[in-house]
Amino acid sequence: MSFVITIDTPRWQAHQEQVRDAVAAAGARIVPVAKGNGYGVGNARLAAETARLGAAAVAVGTVHEAAAVLEAQPGLDVLVLEPFTLGPRIEAGAWRDLAGHPGAPRVIHTIASPEAAVELGGLASVGTPRRVLLEGVTSMHRFGMAEDQMTGALRTLAPHVAAGAVVLEGLALHLPIATPEVPPASTAAIVAGGGRQPEPAVVGSARVREVVAWGLLWPSLLADLPGVADAGALWVSHLQDQECADVRRATPDLPLRLRLGTRLWLGDRGALRARGTVLAVHATPRGEPAGYHQRRAPRDGHVLVVSGGTSHGVAMTAPRPARSMRQRAAAAGSGALEAAGRFRSPFHLPNGESAWFLEPPHMHVSMLRVPRGVIPPPVGELLDCDVRFTTVQPDVVLG
Repeated sequence: MSFVITIDTPRWQAHQEQVRDAVAAAGARIVPVAKGNGYGVGNARLAAETARLGAAAVAVGTVHEAAAVLEAQPGLDVLVLEPFTLGPRIEAGAWRDLAGHPGAPRVIHTIASPEAAVELGGLASVGTPRRVLLEGVTSMHRFGMAEDQMTGALRTLAPHVAAGAVVLEGLALHLPIATPEVPPASTAAIVAGGGRQPEPAVVGSARVREVVAWGLLWPSLLADLPGVADAGALWVSHLQDQECADVRRATPDLPLRLRLGTRLWLGDRGALRARGTVLAVHATPRGEPAGYHQRRAPRDGHVLVVSGGTSHGVAMTAPRPARSMRQRAAAAGSGALEAAGRFRSPFHLPNGESAWFLEPPHMHVSMLRVPRGVIPPPVGELLDCDVRFTTVQPDVVLG
């Protein structure tokens, strides 16, 4: 009873190398992301691929994911994207546990508020220095500090940096996937030279202008602080290769680190296949009830029992943005079918047709209808399944 992800390893790794080389040609270094379910293959596997690619650091999503990745690859630095805090009890306990981990010197903390800077300063010492990135707020409006908050956080950390208790790695920026119409007002003024020495016109998208604005501001924030001579790097997300090149052209003195997850691991979807095992085949004459809810077969056919259910992430979908009329129409159509008691499954029959659920998937298996005239697959055959690799939980990863 196995739901399986199979990797065409040579093809998968060749894609990773192409992405790494393209990013390098654009003037940046990759920081692969290994978080959540590990994009379907597990964070330990992604950490191993990160080391194979020659990257110096891997990013994880939360403090709870860090220890396992530290242990999986002792040679990698581990950036925790979740902002550091000693506020909530559970998070504070997790951060203190991580501080005592043997791999703690390889952890890079994200500081996204002046209060967090104070808390981290209290945790740091010369004997156990803490490595940090300061996160600037962007048009994403999720985590990060505005200029005045950033100034306060830097002043708090400066004495610790000067003493060797804190190592400043640079500035983190988390950008939206959709291109913003304009950069935030505060950073737009920097690009235009408002209140500062005018800068050359910045060529590129709104994301580029946003990163460049922070890149121009960052060294000036550090200039008057004791012990903070090295500006470190810009650690960014969701830039295209051309955008990376535009940023490097405008800020040539700042190294650029590009965090990559989906594009790196799932950019060649044909390299990974999710499949469920056929466990049983039952002939169902018209009118025959089957399943938990005893739905009657509308016509002669078969019912397949296939490995792969809600515990594996099968048919578990997240809300979609539905920005276009076509996307909205598709969402409305799916809702109408479900209201009528019909559920299209993500499984594909051997003839290439999409199979329909008999009823919503169970925890570990799905029950599918095979219409009359279609030869059902035998027990033991694997059926392809369309999944969201960011939510799938396979029993086995092969390859």
